[in-house]
Order: sequence, then structure tokens, then C-alpha cells
Amino acid sequence: MDIRIGIFNSPREISFETSQAATEVEEAVAAALSGSTGYLKLADSKGRVFIVPTIGLAYVELGSEESRRVGFVA
Repeated sequence: MDIRIGIFNSPREISFETSQAATEVEEAVAAALSGSTGYLKLADSKGRVFIVPTIGLAYVELGSEESRRVGFVA
């Protein structure tokens, strides 16, 4: 699944692909925004970890969980 995270006062966004389910990511975002931790922590499919302070979160966009098709469709 593709994830894009927008940051306040930053022209760029964080974009990566993860193997986590959409519900897991939604729960992590909700927990971070509820103030229990103060930051959002997500891992991508390559093992990198992204930690973003919740005060800087502008948006979190979750892509589809389907893999993209490559090639021609008959």
C-alpha cells in the first residue's frame, strides 16, 4: 500500500510503500492524533522507519492495497 504524508510548512511530502494493512495504519494515525504518543511512527516495506511529530501532520493519504499491474491486459 502506498502512503503519502503531508507536513505543514513543507513543500515536499513523505511518500513510501508499506506492507501493513490499511486498518493498522489508520489505527496508528488515530492513536498518534489522540495525543497518546505525540508522534506517528510507520515502517516501509524496505525496513525504514518514519517518525513524524503529530503537530506537523497536514494529512495522511492511504493508497489502495492492490498491487499495480504491469504489462498488457488481454
